[in-house]
Amino acid sequence: MPAQAATADHGTHRRRPPRPVQWRMPFAFDATPPRSPRHWPVWLGIGAMALLARLPWRLQRALGGLLGALLRLTLRERGRVAARNLALCFPELDDHARDALLRRHFAALGIAVFEFGRAWWGSVRPQRRGLLVEGLEHIEAARANGRGVIVVSGHFTTLEICARLACDIVPLAGMYRPYPQPAMEWAVLRGRSRYAAGMFAKDDVRGVAKHLKRGGLLWYAPDQDPSRGDSVFVPFFGQPAKSLQSTHQLARLSGAAVVMFQHFRRDDGGYTLRFWPAFEHFPSDDGADDTARVIAAIETMARAAPDQYLWIHRRFKRRPDGASVYDRHG
Repeated sequence: MPAQAATADHGTHRRRPPRPVQWRMPFAFDATPPRSPRHWPVWLGIGAMALLARLPWRLQRALGGLLGALLRLTLRERGRVAARNLALCFPELDDHARDALLRRHFAALGIAVFEFGRAWWGSVRPQRRGLLVEGLEHIEAARANGRGVIVVSGHFTTLEICARLACDIVPLAGMYRPYPQPAMEWAVLRGRSRYAAGMFAKDDVRGVAKHLKRGGLLWYAPDQDPSRGDSVFVPFFGQPAKSLQSTHQLARLSGAAVVMFQHFRRDDGGYTLRFWPAFEHFPSDDGADDTARVIAAIETMARAAPDQYLWIHRRFKRRPDGASVYDRHG
């Protein structure tokens, strides 16, 4: 792995992004929004979020920090989960350092609320200023001869805003977990239809394979503890983490290349998108080994921007011995 791929340099970078491409066509979305009165409270929340998405970006960042502090006070159970994850993953840090990291993480979560709103329903013009892109040549090389590309990232707080920015440059389709609430599902798909090349529900393996075989690009994040599906325990921060073998399986099924996608918000408020060189000799005959390679790459990304990884998720919910690291106290 090149040294530059493993480092979240928060200083200056060499390459600024090309102008937004004109050949990318968003996918068609003409579903009728659910209008039943039982959805009206959700619509009010969506409307409020869409309005907040139009506030000035500098104000949103300030409000996001305050919102993060409020979330830490109100989402106490998630705070305990995040604290437990940080204790497992960063045993070299003392309590004071981990608590400081936890505070920064919740600040990033608060800012992410506004980032999500901007990505779905607002303007990303402020985010395009200062945007830095590296490794675009790796995407171009992977797409040689019409080959599809699986663009793999992890669950970071900048996930949605950076996917929106990346879609200005490459025609990314996404794989996602459908929302159980119909109004939210409609609103999010409507928002993503403004920029994504397509959206596939996580169970739509046939549609995803067809897209990749046609030379398409698919972005997704396979790093959360799965409730079902073909999975294996692989190391993540030195801990056994149950992980889907879907990257290995999709690559075997479609013949697609696999490129890791690192993204983060820098200390100066700008964003960096970094595409790594495609994995060599992937997929192999060993699904567990391939999955370990993918999860190790996501760990490298998380170490580079630890405040922006989604620590509130119960990443180690399932253990090989059946024990739980998350008791009611954390």
